[in-house]
Amino acid sequence: MRIKRLSLIEGSKRAEGLAVVIDVFRAFTTAAYVMANGADRIHPVGSLEEVFSLREKNPDWVLMGERGGNRVEGFDYGNSPYEVRDIDFTGKTVVQSTSAGTQGIVNAKDADEVLPGSFVMADAIARYIQGRNPEVVSLVAMGWGGKARSVEDEALADYLEARLRGWKTDFKELKHRIRINPQGDKFFDPAQPNFVEGDFHCAMDLNRFDFCLRVVRDKLPFFERV
Repeated sequence: MRIKRLSLIEGSKRAEGLAVVIDVFRAFTTAAYVMANGADRIHPVGSLEEVFSLREKNPDWVLMGERGGNRVEGFDYGNSPYEVRDIDFTGKTVVQSTSAGTQGIVNAKDADEVLPGSFVMADAIARYIQGRNPEVVSLVAMGWGGKARSVEDEALADYLEARLRGWKTDFKELKHRIRINPQGDKFFDPAQPNFVEGDFHCAMDLNRFDFCLRVVRDKLPFFERV
């Protein structure tokens, strides 16, 4: 198994084999909570125009996501796992569009298979990859807005690579590194109300879920639990 380390939107365009598109803060942490709370499927979408077109055709679909960290006007939810952790999504179809995570999904066109990545599903992702035993694994850390590297996404790529290679890893050390970095510290900053402390704790809840998600490449791609 060859492991490729890639970053940002440009990296997602070069993903091959089985790709894990990583967005810890917060897209794919949020997606995991939504699916755990009963959603039927989540459609990852790149453009806001497509999102609102889908809502016009399907008025009962739920919209969630962000631009610049802020909930998009007209969306039902933002990009906060803390916000959705206790919401019942049973049977709902959700459309998600974010600045980094869903852009990576949309752009990973050359990968054979794509999984969204977050710490809450980390070991389930590793087990799935080991079961598939692909020739190439691409770990794509999407970073801030898909344009600047971020400590949390690179840390999950470190964690997954260690699991796949059989190396020891210290999650407490990774979590501390993330917490003291500006990308983690913003969740504890009252001057940044769009980043609540609860989001940090939700995102750092290692292996909260025993499932992972994968992209089903239909006419309108969607996430399913595996």
